[in-house]
Amino acid sequence: MRLKDRCQIDSFKAGAGTVLYFYDRETVEGCQNQFPLYAANFPVWANQSSGMLQLSIWSGLRELGIGASLQHYNPVIDTKVRELFNLPENYILIAQMPFGGIAGEPDAKEKEDISQRVKIMK
Repeated sequence: MRLKDRCQIDSFKAGAGTVLYFYDRETVEGCQNQFPLYAANFPVWANQSSGMLQLSIWSGLRELGIGASLQHYNPVIDTKVRELFNLPENYILIAQMPFGGIAGEPDAKEKEDISQRVKIMK
């Protein structure tokens, strides 16, 4: 493992913990086999479900006064994480969310007119 990659894993130690997000490849493949018409969608839906979960947990932590960040060090750390937690090969690591204290509030962002990105069709 490269030094940079090792430093990324070590940086998680500074937090109170890290949430690891996975999907089970065997479950996705089982759904693909059971519903072949939608087979191409199941990996996409697995990632979308994970994204919704990530947002929910991040928001919940924030409400409790706990800071978090979403990281994507995979596939660089996949093997090490799998070994560390004795996980099966079919667990696909999607993201990592180190959490802990809040060092400071984020800088304010300029509000964007949502109508520039979201269109409602009637």
